[in-house]
Amino acid sequence: MLGLLVGLGLLIYTAMRGINLFIAAPVCALIVALTSNLSIFPGQETSASFVTSYMDGFSSFIAAWFFMFLLGSLFGKFMEDTGTADSIAHWIVGKIGKKHAVLAVVISCALLTYGGVSLFVVAFSVYPLALSLFKDANLPRRFIPAALAFGSVTFTMTSAGSPEIQNWIPIKYLGTSPFAAWEVSLVVAVFMATFGYWWLNKMLKSAVARGEQFAARDDDPQTDERQLPSPLTGVLALLAVLVFSFLLHDSLQQYALIIALLAGVLVIVIANWKFFKDIQAAITSGTTGALVAIGNTAAVVGFGAIAKQSEGFAYAVELMTSLPGNELIGAALAVSVIAGLTGSASGGQAIALPILAPHYTELGVPPEQLHRIVSISSGALDSLPHNGYVVTTIRAICGETHQAAYGPMAALTVVVPLLGLILAIALFSIF
Repeated sequence: MLGLLVGLGLLIYTAMRGINLFIAAPVCALIVALTSNLSIFPGQETSASFVTSYMDGFSSFIAAWFFMFLLGSLFGKFMEDTGTADSIAHWIVGKIGKKHAVLAVVISCALLTYGGVSLFVVAFSVYPLALSLFKDANLPRRFIPAALAFGSVTFTMTSAGSPEIQNWIPIKYLGTSPFAAWEVSLVVAVFMATFGYWWLNKMLKSAVARGEQFAARDDDPQTDERQLPSPLTGVLALLAVLVFSFLLHDSLQQYALIIALLAGVLVIVIANWKFFKDIQAAITSGTTGALVAIGNTAAVVGFGAIAKQSEGFAYAVELMTSLPGNELIGAALAVSVIAGLTGSASGGQAIALPILAPHYTELGVPPEQLHRIVSISSGALDSLPHNGYVVTTIRAICGETHQAAYGPMAALTVVVPLLGLILAIALFSIF
């Protein structure tokens, strides 16, 4: 257990310090392996080892998500290079004013997430728009990761009806539907959306009052006075991603994103071909960005694969799933802690549910209530600094550091979901 905690703590520290995760994650995983009597190399007696387990986790994530990361990154770069993101941003600012720029980012992320687009892809897709909006409104760019994450991984990801995997995994173990306990889910989602948006604005106003403003960088898109495409083309591209993802989600699951993103890319290319500044440079930058993003995330996933093999992890799972008292509180704590240890909401559910589902249903807990509590609780402590989505969004997509950007993101993706979880347990206890 000590080795697991040291490895996890060191991984969080290195992520906060901006140390290269291709180095930090394997080193932290090695600490866990050495303190768990896990062999370094595979032997004849057993195939389980540090090398094989880490690389299995690393490579399986890349195999499952490479095309989505690639197409998502190209989609974002094409939106940026053609000026489509700037065009949408100018239109939004002109219609609703600069003071609502953040709301536009949050709503864009929420619509795509609830439409079935992967969280990672949403961050790639909306970032160019968010950058333009924050620039026009002269808001500090370190809050962009928080705005992207708030619209993606809080009130939409774990709500009733959401097509995201965090709302679908419990169905397999509980025999429920994606709309399980929708009444409580609706109340919790409204609370998280309103309270989180208020808090985000409060943090932004405080930062602006301290003198923070948008700081341009050399690698930002150029702001020359070139002719911009119609904002309608960008809206159509986003709608293409949303519609194809929604229509094909049930039949193709996550692979629907490949077709959806390809459709979005093609809409941008066909509609705005003449507006490209340098399509070859955009392709190069997009593919490089996708490789860095998926590599950083896979490095952390590899750590989670080693953590799951440790004796300390098995002990933590056993301890969390045998807590006395209110069954919903016990289930919430178990899923939250396991998701935090693995840095994955879906990973925490997949590990905990085979144990929790039969245990708590035998105790008389309604499956619909357990479904919603498991879903919401998985989206809280999973967003610690070493989480793959957090690392990708802050560092690979937005080019920020954890020191600058993680504070606001943690407030919105850890604290707000925890408050929503408490509200859900209270409502289930009352009604």
